[in-house]
Amino acid sequence: MALLQANKDLISTGMREFNILLNQQVMHDNPIPEEAMVIVVDDWVNFYVNYYRQKMTGEQEEQDRALQELQQELNTLATPFLAKYSAFLKTL
Repeated sequence: MALLQANKDLISTGMREFNILLNQQVMHDNPIPEEAMVIVVDDWVNFYVNYYRQKMTGEQEEQDRALQELQQELNTLATPFLAKYSAFLKTL
């Protein structure tokens, strides 16, 4: 069963906003440990999922599927950021 268009639009918006957040991160000379950055990014993903939870439409099953898709997409976006951060830490 396909997601409702309104929920697809919310997922796209959330992904766009999350990507902007990731791109705004400045890596500086006082970095946090890699494990801590993983926790921070996971917190960001949870924040976005909880924020968009309130905006999803449809029956509960539809909302749950849309939120799961949003979470998967945000985790996918976070993976290259975390790899870039790990590479940055290795240059220090």
